[in-house]
Amino acid sequence: MTGARGAVRVPWWRDNSLTLVFGVLLLGALAGQALSGAGAYNQSARTAGYAEVGVLEYLASSQFAVDVAENWQSEFLQFTLYIVLTVWLVQCGSAESKQLRDAGRGEDQVQLVGVAARPDSPRWARAGGWRTRVYSHSLSVAMGAVFLASWIVQALTGCVAANEERMRDRLDPVSLWEYLCQPDFWNRTLQNWQSELLAIGTMAAFTIYLRERGSPESKPVGAPHAWTGSQS
Repeated sequence: MTGARGAVRVPWWRDNSLTLVFGVLLLGALAGQALSGAGAYNQSARTAGYAEVGVLEYLASSQFAVDVAENWQSEFLQFTLYIVLTVWLVQCGSAESKQLRDAGRGEDQVQLVGVAARPDSPRWARAGGWRTRVYSHSLSVAMGAVFLASWIVQALTGCVAANEERMRDRLDPVSLWEYLCQPDFWNRTLQNWQSELLAIGTMAAFTIYLRERGSPESKPVGAPHAWTGSQS
């Protein structure tokens, strides 16, 4: 498809292919989790002599919600920490780090804010004052808010799921605070946190010495190991 001057117009889906593919993969993973989770739930229900549930019923259950929220909160914690820590912390030779001399928030001229903003810069980047300050931290605020919301959902739905199990075992329910103080809650939470921190830490370290041609997460194949970030 070409424009009036013969320039090639890239289809909308091609410009957004990365987000679209990850969206499709996410939906596929959620569907697979729902099917396998319902199967596992019904297997346990048959063993215990309880009624089985359909996939849609399982999707609306607290058990499915807590499993999803538990994964989401650890992912968003990982990226919130990485976004904030990489403002000040660097790793020599890593493609995931700024160059060593660039540690810190950066000058207005580099960040294209205030009087240094471009005509096509976002409105709040050009506005100055509190709006630019807010916009300057909008990514970490948004990621942190999703983490906090996911963690709250995990806590609430996890408490409901735990009380459902306690009711089947003819035990008294626990309050949200009592549930949050249980070792099982923190054992599951910290298992997720340590795996995410390990993954992103090794990603930063592996890019010092390893390459993936054409990936923006990698340095050029022939770049020296000491090159850091987008150094060229």
